[in-house]
Amino acid sequence: MDFYGYINTVQLDLTEGSSADYPFNIPTLQHFDKIVFHPKVTYLIGENGMGKSTLLEAIAVNLGFNAEGGSKNFNFDTQATHSNLHSYLKISKGVHRMRDGFFLRSESFYNLASEIDMRDSDPDPESNRGRPIIDSYGGKSLHKQSHGESFWALFMNRFGGSGLYILDEPESALSITRQMAMLAQIDKLVNRRSQFIIATHSPIILAYPDATIYQMTPEGINEVKYNESDTYQLYKGFLDNPTQMTSILLDDQ
Repeated sequence: MDFYGYINTVQLDLTEGSSADYPFNIPTLQHFDKIVFHPKVTYLIGENGMGKSTLLEAIAVNLGFNAEGGSKNFNFDTQATHSNLHSYLKISKGVHRMRDGFFLRSESFYNLASEIDMRDSDPDPESNRGRPIIDSYGGKSLHKQSHGESFWALFMNRFGGSGLYILDEPESALSITRQMAMLAQIDKLVNRRSQFIIATHSPIILAYPDATIYQMTPEGINEVKYNESDTYQLYKGFLDNPTQMTSILLDDQ
């Protein structure tokens, strides 16, 4: 049976109960109607403040993931800061049923690592059954690794395939070589019937060849080709002539 992804579309319905406050005052979201997800990889890109993380978080929470990240089995709440945007989303699901899933939120990954350590150290047998949770993340506490190593341990050990993986700026802790390796890992998981939704600023992470890219601007959300995206164009413009670009930037100070 061909694989068509676990979720197909997301729509925003602001007809009832919404307000002019955050996040509904984000210009991008005011022009947002519908996104069609690629069954393999869908990217959200755009400048800071366009609502990428806000929308990604709302999609994850709507689907039952914890707002601070993790699988659907995590329900900790260090600080409730997520918006109520998830209540206004309508997500259509495909015919396939996911067996795995994870929401990676870079800014709260520390809290997730702490929650795993806390659960594994809980002496109550009713709350700590079976093998340690950290075994699914490589067996070593995420706090006892560098930020990049802990992210990589998550990608290489926790993501098992047949799942939906929602990643918010996964490049934030990864070196350039690890970002390249991540593309290969994404492809391996795609071939195991996995679907990815990724918000990123990295032209490397963005380069998966069979993907849909949505660029978020104040005018709305539009599909773009890789080499037409602002992410690609800006990095390429700088790397093609770093001396000239640096001179221009510093002369503006």
